[in-house]
Amino acid sequence: MIEPTTTLTAGTIINSSESIAVFPVLSLLLLVLPLSCAVILFSSDPLKARLIAFVGSIITLLISLFVVFNFDQNNPGFQFIEQIPWISSLNIDYIVGIDGLSVLFLPLTSFLFSGIILSSWTSIRSMPKLFYILLLILETATLGIFISLNTILFFLFWELTLLPIYFLINFWGIGPNRRHAAVKYTLVMMAGGMPLLLGFILVAFNHTANGSGELVFDYIHLLNNPLPAEYQTTIFFLLLLGFAFKAPIFPLHTWLPAIAMEGPASIAAIMTGLKLGAYGLIRFTIPLAPDAAQNFHWLLAGLGITGVLYGAVLAITQTNLRKMLAFSSVSHVGLVILGIASFSVQGIQGALFQLFNFTIVAGGIFILIGFLHHRTGSTELVSLGGVAKTMPLLASCFFVFGLAGLGVPGTNGFIAENLILISVLKTHTGAGIAALVGMVLAAAYFLSIYQRAFLGAVNNNVVSEAMDLRKRELLLTIAFIVLIISGGIFPNVILDITRASSEAWISTL
Repeated sequence: MIEPTTTLTAGTIINSSESIAVFPVLSLLLLVLPLSCAVILFSSDPLKARLIAFVGSIITLLISLFVVFNFDQNNPGFQFIEQIPWISSLNIDYIVGIDGLSVLFLPLTSFLFSGIILSSWTSIRSMPKLFYILLLILETATLGIFISLNTILFFLFWELTLLPIYFLINFWGIGPNRRHAAVKYTLVMMAGGMPLLLGFILVAFNHTANGSGELVFDYIHLLNNPLPAEYQTTIFFLLLLGFAFKAPIFPLHTWLPAIAMEGPASIAAIMTGLKLGAYGLIRFTIPLAPDAAQNFHWLLAGLGITGVLYGAVLAITQTNLRKMLAFSSVSHVGLVILGIASFSVQGIQGALFQLFNFTIVAGGIFILIGFLHHRTGSTELVSLGGVAKTMPLLASCFFVFGLAGLGVPGTNGFIAENLILISVLKTHTGAGIAALVGMVLAAAYFLSIYQRAFLGAVNNNVVSEAMDLRKRELLLTIAFIVLIISGGIFPNVILDITRASSEAWISTL
């Protein structure tokens, strides 16, 4: 049994001896997938790559669940901390740990990647070894983002996600402009990385200037030694800009529709399911510049409501399921930003809950879209129609995912959206009312496009001859739906885990 290490009490800096976990379980979490990559690389049978990748991802999921079950939800600080000297000349250590804001992302990430591997079981025929190696590298980097407690280590994992995504889109994309989309995404993310790295370096230099004598990249130390108010505005805008690219926040969202249209369904599921930029805002931007964040709460609220309405309006006009879901994702990210901008426990818990929901709902629905595209060769409305007659299981599951996205009672979306709306109506009433309008628009675009794509007469021979979900695909989809319903019926399982850390997050403001 691992004893979670207690950390982060106000005004206290954690030293190295106190931050070492009894067993390096988080490092083990990062080690499993690279070892799986090595096994795939030296495997003589390319078809075994998918099985090795799936087993590696499932092992990672089991380790993540072990961490969650041993997590002390009443402790608001970081747990399972590991600290090892890394680049001593720059005072950069390898520091990892989790708290209530990050712990649930570990099993959800592993679950999503396991689902993606299973969904691509028969569809990846070209270079399967390379595909699964890149996918496991991407999963490793994503997990590293959630557990990093050193700003440079975080940035390393942040940038490491770019390489596998570029090649996955380039080699296995489905659109004619996939290479352009891959280059566009990479350049946009590199542009976003520049203010992010600059912000982290300025924070480190500020602590040197304040008399510590050395650069400080230790996140826990930075939390315990807030920046002077006069420096916070610069840091706030640098980090906000850096994370806004990845979130994505309007108007820095243009890469997402391109990825949804040109990239493989697996990458679209990851891009819409794992909102790393929104997580970065919660983890770094607000806590490192709390005074500036409060001063510019109106900006966050404005960006949020603009995203909600813009994404919803654009989604209504789409004639392709992939593009509609991409703009829907932009709208839902805006709702998360509104929850953050409320600076309340309900708001931050709602924002986190919604981020968890993205992994299950947005990630799952894009996997389902991949099944549909594999059968029909298109997700354009003109090529669909009557899908529910020939593929009733697929159509029914898609409808359930859509209801969760609309926040219908009984689904996980209902809890998250209500927490956010209640908190926003208390703090930014006008934005809250506008968010309600956005929810009405969301119902309009989903029901309209569902009717045109799945109901009515069958007008395409490919649709009329298409096979419904196979047993493997159906079981995978049901697993996502079970999580959707469970989150709606038993929300306290999640809220209890995030409550203590959310309260601590608010107390820093």
